[in-house]
Amino acid sequence: MKPTARSSAPRRVTSGSPFLAHAGRVLMLGSALLLSGTGAQAVPSPAQTVFNRVNFLLEDNYGGLSTVDRVALAAEYQKRLDAVCSSSPADCAEAKAYPVIQAEVTALGDEHTFFQTPEDFKEFSASQSGGNRLQFGVKLAQLDGESRVVTEVVPGSAAEEGGLQRGDLLLSIDNAPYTFAGLKAAKEKGVPTALGLTRRGVGLTLTLTSRESSTRDLPRIDYVPASTPAGAASTTTTGTSGEVAVLRIPTFLSGGGVAQKIHDLVGQAKRRGASGMLVDLRGNSGGSLYECDSGVSAFVPSVTRVARSVDGNRRTLVSRGTILGDGRIASSVQNPQLWTGPLAVLVDGGSASCSEFFAYEIQYAGRGPVIGDPTAGVGNTATRIFEVGDGALQLTILNYAKPDGTPYPTRITPDQSFAQGEQQIRDLTLGKDDLLEVGVKAVAEAPVLTLDPMRDQP
Repeated sequence: MKPTARSSAPRRVTSGSPFLAHAGRVLMLGSALLLSGTGAQAVPSPAQTVFNRVNFLLEDNYGGLSTVDRVALAAEYQKRLDAVCSSSPADCAEAKAYPVIQAEVTALGDEHTFFQTPEDFKEFSASQSGGNRLQFGVKLAQLDGESRVVTEVVPGSAAEEGGLQRGDLLLSIDNAPYTFAGLKAAKEKGVPTALGLTRRGVGLTLTLTSRESSTRDLPRIDYVPASTPAGAASTTTTGTSGEVAVLRIPTFLSGGGVAQKIHDLVGQAKRRGASGMLVDLRGNSGGSLYECDSGVSAFVPSVTRVARSVDGNRRTLVSRGTILGDGRIASSVQNPQLWTGPLAVLVDGGSASCSEFFAYEIQYAGRGPVIGDPTAGVGNTATRIFEVGDGALQLTILNYAKPDGTPYPTRITPDQSFAQGEQQIRDLTLGKDDLLEVGVKAVAEAPVLTLDPMRDQP
């Protein structure tokens, strides 16, 4: 899970000689000293400063499941930093600490915690906030060793305006054989680029020019014909009751508005008279816990969980778009909706973080089957972004459990397994979405939600 709040100030720091003491713990500052009129004082280099900041955060805010001794870890990697900065200990550049910090955080053994270089942090910030960045605005799946099959087109992007569509197979760039590296180079140049491709087996050429555009990629909805349940009488009905709403949620990192959009689209599907709902979380790498929780409450009457951190436990209740943290409203949506009809959820190995939470709450409540591949495996904790120098540390600050103490699973094991490999990508290039078809069939036999008006009040 990825709450988006950030902080750049430690709770308390006291200085002294060549060490810093913090809440009863001692971390080395390195050996650089500055002589002044009052004697020798520790003056850490830029590299040492960013290293210290990371270790304060690891000691003071880490709430994950790693059992690694973090004080010993800091001491070990301090030696490595000293070696890296041995030629200029007093003014060692911040960037020299980055590889050391990345290695230390990796050694912590928590795949949710990692250090972002300034370049990585800039990219993340744009995605998280829904801000602008230079892009074509397209997401690709790998086929034949290259990321070349279009799986997502960001609304309002150069890719959408240029006419790219899901399932397009990229074959050439400016008449040269296609490579993903070549596509990235074309993006950086920002000049008209001719893309040769096939669409459902038919060749065509589109011209795109990368530009600064929004990274916002909000949920959207399409309608497909419903499937007839096994053993049921066939029907020739062509009205809206014969439609399944396919709610695509590409990310929970869109600068806000994801949960509100989910509730709005559920309301649209209800008014249209859709007979079922299929939520597509494939490739959704997560985002804001608030957006995820408010969003899933459009399908589950109430969700309760306990967040466990270094500061103790905190209970959260989510119902009808409203999030209550320890009894206080933390977030809410307007005109909340609740889908009570048949429901199924699609996931894959790219479904991560709070999209795993979303799928788990559906699964835990027995609202409908989760279908696809096992998910990425980062779905039982929450992380927070702390700015560190010019970069940032993504740090696990919480782990989650149900009120009875049952921990959230690391990853989601689908109720109905459906392996998604190269053949499915090839089928997509021909206009056939295999997992989507399986999901539509599952919706036909999925349960409906029967509300208890006394129990299900917000």
